[in-house]
Amino acid sequence: MNDWHSWAAIVVFVGAYALIISEKIHRVAVALGGAGLMLAIGATDDVSAFYSEDSGIDWNVIFLLMGMMMIVGVLKKTGMFEYLAIWAVKRARAEPFRVMAMLVVITALASALLDNVTTVLLIAPVTLLVCERLALPAAPFLIAEVFASNIGGTATLVGDPPNIIIASRAGLTFNDFLVHLAPLAAVLVVVLLLLCRVMFRESFVYDEERAAEIMALEEGEAIKDPRLLVQGLIVLALVVAGFVLHPVLHYEPSVVALLGAGLLVALSSVETQDVLAEVEWPTLAFFAGLFVMIGGLIDTGVVGEISNQLAKAIGNNELGGSMTLLGGSAVLSGIVDNIPYVATMAPITSDLVRDMGGSGDHVLWWALALGADLGGNATAIGASANVVVLGIAERNRQPISFWQFTKYGLVVTAATVAIALAYVWLRYFALA
Repeated sequence: MNDWHSWAAIVVFVGAYALIISEKIHRVAVALGGAGLMLAIGATDDVSAFYSEDSGIDWNVIFLLMGMMMIVGVLKKTGMFEYLAIWAVKRARAEPFRVMAMLVVITALASALLDNVTTVLLIAPVTLLVCERLALPAAPFLIAEVFASNIGGTATLVGDPPNIIIASRAGLTFNDFLVHLAPLAAVLVVVLLLLCRVMFRESFVYDEERAAEIMALEEGEAIKDPRLLVQGLIVLALVVAGFVLHPVLHYEPSVVALLGAGLLVALSSVETQDVLAEVEWPTLAFFAGLFVMIGGLIDTGVVGEISNQLAKAIGNNELGGSMTLLGGSAVLSGIVDNIPYVATMAPITSDLVRDMGGSGDHVLWWALALGADLGGNATAIGASANVVVLGIAERNRQPISFWQFTKYGLVVTAATVAIALAYVWLRYFALA
């Protein structure tokens, strides 16, 4: 990391990050401009940027998003989201906090079974409709759901992409994640609800007139195309099954999503151009640019140097190492997307585990997973689900600024990471 490319890459990334935070230039333009500069200064090249699995654009993420956006686009035309919005509001008796609590719990549970990006793609349209019906600001509800998706995704192997990377490298199973991380995730969802009750208290304004109007509605009347709805739900069920059976089928989630999208478009009468119009192309472009920028940091050795310094600080102290790895991963995953961070950190963690005698309880791996997954809540670009929801909100004229998200994200991250540190210490050291 001593050549000028490394320092130039740092300057480009920090400059781009500062512009994204300032919001003076649209984040898509900043990400693509930063990616172009990384290529221009030689921090990365076209082969690494577009073809490398370790430091380039993660096409699995891009095409997973594209496929699921297409499926969601078809389902929107059936009236399903209007149905779910009315159903949810009626079950919560139109009380704003009850509505938020219901959406948060549903999001957390769904994120454990699907991945968190797919979950927010399905939940966000319902949320926007609910808020429109109740005349509530959408931002607090969408932000709370992002937090819930990242926390819920921590619970299982398929819930968050970093978990898939960790499972593959460490040889961990679906049940391993359930036993070690699901109990903590359940506790953290309760903590999140308590925090939301305080952080967003000014948004819970009950409108008795609007509530009465919604309670009088028949949700079944919202369904516009029953036949298309059946087709869409069958395809969605097949896609979800493909995600859950990933350890058996070995199909990447992106492949499953694209197969599902292609099948649904072929079966339905919806025009292809109408489906493609529902894809959040600016969000996909932002991801591509962000991946190339982070790839520049990886190719020039910046991320590797940070990871190696973290490894040196850990040494052979398993307790200190677990605490440092969890806390350090939370901080770094709030700055760079947690997928490339975990991809870089996984081989280093593997070496640490080996040097410590191959700890049978996999505590270092759980520390890495918790830090990366929970740290993704810290900033607006800390995790893929965050970026996706910001894109959806902007498209629906309910923009969420970087700081609006981050000021709540830092609070949630600090609280959940502190509890996670206590959990790791108690379960693997104090009570072991």
